[in-house]
Amino acid sequence: MTNQGQKYEYEERPQSVSSNEPDLERLRTKGGHIDNRDQPSLPVVHRSFANPAPLGLLSFATGIFLLSMLGVHARGIVEKNILVGVFVFFGGVCQFISGIMEFVAGNTFGATVFPSYAALNLSFALIFIPGSGIIDAYSDAQGNILPEFNQALAMYLFSWLILNAIFTVAALRSSWTLFMALLLFNIELILLATGYMIDNASLLTAGNAIGFLIALCAYWSGCAGLWAGGITPFTLPAFPMYKYI
Repeated sequence: MTNQGQKYEYEERPQSVSSNEPDLERLRTKGGHIDNRDQPSLPVVHRSFANPAPLGLLSFATGIFLLSMLGVHARGIVEKNILVGVFVFFGGVCQFISGIMEFVAGNTFGATVFPSYAALNLSFALIFIPGSGIIDAYSDAQGNILPEFNQALAMYLFSWLILNAIFTVAALRSSWTLFMALLLFNIELILLATGYMIDNASLLTAGNAIGFLIALCAYWSGCAGLWAGGITPFTLPAFPMYKYI
C-alpha cells in the first residue's frame, strides 16, 4: 500500500499464545491429551496412569526386610522357605508389573530396575522350591548340602552386584533415599557374597543387618510417592538429588 510516495508494508504477526494458555490447559486431560468431545454420542475416554514406582519400591523393601529378618535368625528361625511366596508374588510379579508400567510411562530407569529386581526375587525364591532341583544339584546322596553350594551362591551374588552398581550410578540424580538404598544394597551384596565364599558367619550376619537400612530407605521412597498428590494429610520429603548434584 502506497501513501504520498511512501510504501508501507503490513506484516501479519502471530498472536501471542500466552493469553490462550489457560484455555488450552482446560482442554487437556490429566494425562496431557486433548479433551476431544466433538462426538457426544461417542465419547472419547482418555486413559490416565497411576505412578507405578511406589508399588515397585514397597515390594522391594518388603522382600529385603523379610530376607534380613531370616538372615539374622530372628526368633530362632533358620530356614528361609517362608520367603518363597513373598518373593514370587509381591517381590516378583508385582515388581515386574511395576516395571512394565514404567515402560508405558516412559521412565527408562524404573523400566530397567524394577523388572531386574523382580527377576532377582524370582530366581532367589526358585532356589528354595524343591521342584526346581537347584539345592538337590548341590547335595550329596544323603541330602547334605555340599560346600560347593555356598560358592555358587557367592558367584550368584557377585553377578547381581555388578548390575546393582550400574543401577546405583543411574540413580545419581534421583533421590537421596533411593540412592542410599541402592548404595547400601551394594554393600550388602559384597558382604553376603564374601561371607558365602569364605564361609564366614559374621559377614553374613552383617550383610543381612544392613538389609534393614535398605528396607527403611526403600520404604521411605515408596511412601513418599504413595502419600503424595494430596491423598494423605501429610507427605514425606523425597530429598531430590538433582538440586545438589
